[in-house]
Amino acid sequence: MARRLQPRGAGTKGPPAATAAASEAGPRPHPSAAAEPLASAKPLLRWDEVPDDFVECFILSGYRRLPCTAQECLASVLKPTNETLNFWTHFIPLLLFLSKFCRLFFLSGRDVPFHHPWLLPLWCYASGVLLTFAMSCTAHVFSCLSLRLRAAFFYLDYASISYYGFGSTVAYYYYLLPGLSLLDARVMTPYVQQRLGWHVDCTRLIAAYRALVLPVAFVLAVACTVACCKSRTDWCSYPFALRTFVFVMPLSMACPIMLESWLFDLRGENPTLFVHFYRRYFWLVVAAFFNVSKIPERIHPGLFDIIGHSHQLFHIFTFLSIYDQVYYVEEGLRQFLEAPPAAPTFSGTVGYMLLLVVCLGLVIKKFLNSAESCSKK
Repeated sequence: MARRLQPRGAGTKGPPAATAAASEAGPRPHPSAAAEPLASAKPLLRWDEVPDDFVECFILSGYRRLPCTAQECLASVLKPTNETLNFWTHFIPLLLFLSKFCRLFFLSGRDVPFHHPWLLPLWCYASGVLLTFAMSCTAHVFSCLSLRLRAAFFYLDYASISYYGFGSTVAYYYYLLPGLSLLDARVMTPYVQQRLGWHVDCTRLIAAYRALVLPVAFVLAVACTVACCKSRTDWCSYPFALRTFVFVMPLSMACPIMLESWLFDLRGENPTLFVHFYRRYFWLVVAAFFNVSKIPERIHPGLFDIIGHSHQLFHIFTFLSIYDQVYYVEEGLRQFLEAPPAAPTFSGTVGYMLLLVVCLGLVIKKFLNSAESCSKK
């Protein structure tokens, strides 16, 4: 169970001399009058002064008190707490991507208006990117409002990452996969016959894959959110490893691009996709390393509490990975607009995203209700 946060000095006994002096000095000041200068003198707490749910591995200091008001939470982004750079390492990328997508939709100079069906997959992808960074900022800033709201914000954070993963799959499905030789039956059928000697018509296999990509990605997004929400319970011994693993699962939807680079000359045919795709996954591997290993604070606990701990590095490298992804998604959009194979439908893009929002909302509601019922027992 989480420890109750006691006021500083409550339940402690001072030295006898101090106690006698205090009794001779006259009446004690009102508790609120004493608490105000004390709070201003030392507003941050150590790991053993906050509830267990607030303690981060190997982070010894820089914790905000619980509960804080919304105004105190907002003011803390300008103070040296262990959450300050967690906020800024995603708030600055949020502004950069917001500017980037505004240019893509409204200032690109294309003849395609922002509401054209050809841009529906881009809207899905952009909403996922922006929502992920926005929810991360919100969770890190307002996580000390209360224990229940802390859980709710981080559940929403996990859901937004799943939402982003599915939005990425929608963008891949319409802008990147149609240009792959791997998913062209006219190319793959003779390729399989020449390389493997198999007389197989790849038309049905490719059609089945295209039909299953979005439904499978949808199920993965919901399943990953469930797993991450469960990782905040007591049964999970390695929550960071579990969350890293489940967030890697939806990235398997990009396997066709990787196979394309192995089987065909992707570097020569689409160098932009090749370079930025592999660089993105390099950044993701580095981000996963820091998220799981808890380096550098594991090596020297307490030294990196405010600046330089692993979660801040994790934020920076995930930003770099998404930056590369935006670059090659934009290139895929450009090629798609040159010769669009078919106009994306509302139900196959925005409809999927709305249904996913409903499902993720139900998952979060279930976990919040379960946590509340357990706390009442």
